[in-house]
Amino acid sequence: MAYPGYGGGFGHFSGQMQGTPTLMGHPVAGTGPNMCPGGFQPAYTPYLGSCSSADASMWSFFTTVAGQDGEVDAEELQRCLTQSGITETYSPFSLETCRIMIAMLDKDYTGKMGFSEFKELWAAINAWKHNFLTVDQDRSGSVEHHELSQAIATMGYRLSPQTLNAIVKRYSKNGRIFFDDYVACCVKLRALTEFFRRRDHLQQGCVNFMYEDFLQGTMTI
Repeated sequence: MAYPGYGGGFGHFSGQMQGTPTLMGHPVAGTGPNMCPGGFQPAYTPYLGSCSSADASMWSFFTTVAGQDGEVDAEELQRCLTQSGITETYSPFSLETCRIMIAMLDKDYTGKMGFSEFKELWAAINAWKHNFLTVDQDRSGSVEHHELSQAIATMGYRLSPQTLNAIVKRYSKNGRIFFDDYVACCVKLRALTEFFRRRDHLQQGCVNFMYEDFLQGTMTI
């Protein structure tokens, strides 16, 4: 079975996205051969050595709010993304959206995100934003049912009309889906598809779940 959201489009990300994401701010220079941008030697080493200006910008945003453990929780992630200006003219991400962003990449259930995960999230948000702008042709700042269906199809998901209707009802306000809810929808689609795919060893689109495995995979997202 070819899984929706994988092997093209914006449903799944691994490494650097094609093209260069739009980044806000300016790179912050390090202060020594082993120093990270931001000017200190951390106890963790996710980001040492030479770096691109894009990585330096992300590192600057990240370390502004990260604790000494080099990770951010949902509230810190919300501040980080808001200060970075990644949403541009759209409203900042809600705390709930930031929670599920962390859950999408939180393989060990710590409730936090390190810098490598933050880089992956940054690429994903920029790709989703590009997709949102593509389908929001009237530049209303929101998408309607047919535009969301188009966006989901562009990401590689092949969903039934019934499933699409359920998604629209869940994430729309008066029939319109705004950017924060759109990203929350994209996060859940990716996370739940990945959760299912890892367990569908025969690629048949059908899985038997243990009850607690199902709860762990869905209640955290």
